[in-house]
Amino acid sequence: MLVPDRISWWRLVFKYQGSELPRTKYRLAGVAVVSTFVTYLEEQHDWHPDLTPLPFQLIGVALGIFLGFRNNAAYDRWWEGRKLWGSLVNTSRSMARQVLTLVGPTEGPEAEEAAALRDALVRRTIAFVHALRLALRDDDDLTDLERFLDADEVRRLKSESNRPFAVTQGTAERLRTAWKRGWIDPIHMPVLEASMTSMTDVQGACERIKGTPIPFSYTTLIHRITAVYCYTLPFGLVDAVHIFTPLVCIIVAYAFFGLDVVGDEIEMPFGTDPNDLPLHAISRTIEVNLRQRLGDKDLPPMRKPVGEILD
Repeated sequence: MLVPDRISWWRLVFKYQGSELPRTKYRLAGVAVVSTFVTYLEEQHDWHPDLTPLPFQLIGVALGIFLGFRNNAAYDRWWEGRKLWGSLVNTSRSMARQVLTLVGPTEGPEAEEAAALRDALVRRTIAFVHALRLALRDDDDLTDLERFLDADEVRRLKSESNRPFAVTQGTAERLRTAWKRGWIDPIHMPVLEASMTSMTDVQGACERIKGTPIPFSYTTLIHRITAVYCYTLPFGLVDAVHIFTPLVCIIVAYAFFGLDVVGDEIEMPFGTDPNDLPLHAISRTIEVNLRQRLGDKDLPPMRKPVGEILD
């Protein structure tokens, strides 16, 4: 996610990184070429089609409404993803607190074994967060999980189709064993189960967003109408604005192409584009918070923006 320092209005207007320009510059160049060619024919050879601006005005209004609707839908997906990961932050902290206060004896011959179980359960919560991030980004590198799970389990996870779910299953089995040994009060077991269910709900909602894009036919229709409108606009304006046709067309095309690109970029919020959610940074925050509760000292630093991009 792009997190620029506070900058002036003018610098923001001309900022290139993270804006829509990297993805629209070639489309705008195409509009510039077409509009310049049409203007040349009009000014040098007095050739122009018998078109008026009226059809483009009517289509432009409808296109603006369609683009606005699509961008609102895309932003809703982006914002829902952010809320889900905010909920995961809270649920992970709650799960760690409940494990450290409700599981196992703190005195007696079983105290040391119970402490090891609590430590493992908290680390498994961190592993679930990292596993979910990797799954949402289609990343098969399980290095981050090796710090929280034993080597055998990490090796088994490589063959799993749903690794976050496999991690929670292992956590649930350990909670069941602790309950059978009397390390968890029957009253407290539903509390722990509720936290695990909440984590699973977050996972399912994220998978729903990732697996259900905006309907393809609607997206392609918007792309095609935008392209046809912007590339034919010079033919409808040249008789009215003459030599200013390229300038006017580029300004209008920038608006429509820019809106089109914004919707594309935020539609899938879990990727690694400049405006996607910083899942790695959120995962690191959860990791540091939970490991501090375990008393770890060799904590990794919080992730900072690199070139104003926080991943």
